[in-house]
Amino acid sequence: MTIELIEKNSMESTSEYVYRVLKKNIIDMHLVPGQNISEKEMADVLHVSRTPVREGFIKLAQEELLDIYPQKGTYISMIDLNHVEESRFMRASLEQAVIKLACKAFPAEVLFELQLNLNMQELCVGENNHDKLFKLDEDLHGLIFTGCNKKRVWMAIQQMSTHFNRVRILNLATSLHWENIVAEHRQVMEAIKNKDGAQAESVIEQHLARVIYDQAELKIQYPDYFK
Repeated sequence: MTIELIEKNSMESTSEYVYRVLKKNIIDMHLVPGQNISEKEMADVLHVSRTPVREGFIKLAQEELLDIYPQKGTYISMIDLNHVEESRFMRASLEQAVIKLACKAFPAEVLFELQLNLNMQELCVGENNHDKLFKLDEDLHGLIFTGCNKKRVWMAIQQMSTHFNRVRILNLATSLHWENIVAEHRQVMEAIKNKDGAQAESVIEQHLARVIYDQAELKIQYPDYFK
């Protein structure tokens, strides 16, 4: 099994680290829906004891990212399209609200960060790096919330977006039309810069609705990944 290891934060416990590594690999689709994993296997891969792995498993099961069947095994949960739609609805509603605030007043230094982020996104398109593009995509949306003093709202959205983000990362991994995503991001930034709330709200709605159309195609390509 190949999973992406990340650096342990000195402030986090071993169980918190295990949880963070496993959650990232589930969302990034390194651990795919329906895949069987075990405490021993993960303990060996992460070079930790089984206790923090067990604790991480419990937390991930509570977030519906793992299905634990006593006496049978532990499996990466299937992608639940009801959860995907619920997350999309919440995110679209809140992002449209925050984008209106951004178009009224937005810090120049955060606008500059958005520009740098977009430049990096364009590099990722040229290098076909979907993992980095996804992270930059998330960072860009997070910057808009941060610039409007709504960082905690963004953090709450992230807690509900696990199934939604798995669809997004799967789509990025299978589609090469990333330039459309970056173009929409640039339109949002320009709308904020020009204080054009109507344009920004329209682009965000279109941008987040993309997953509705993408998931139908993904379900055909990866029928075993979905409930």
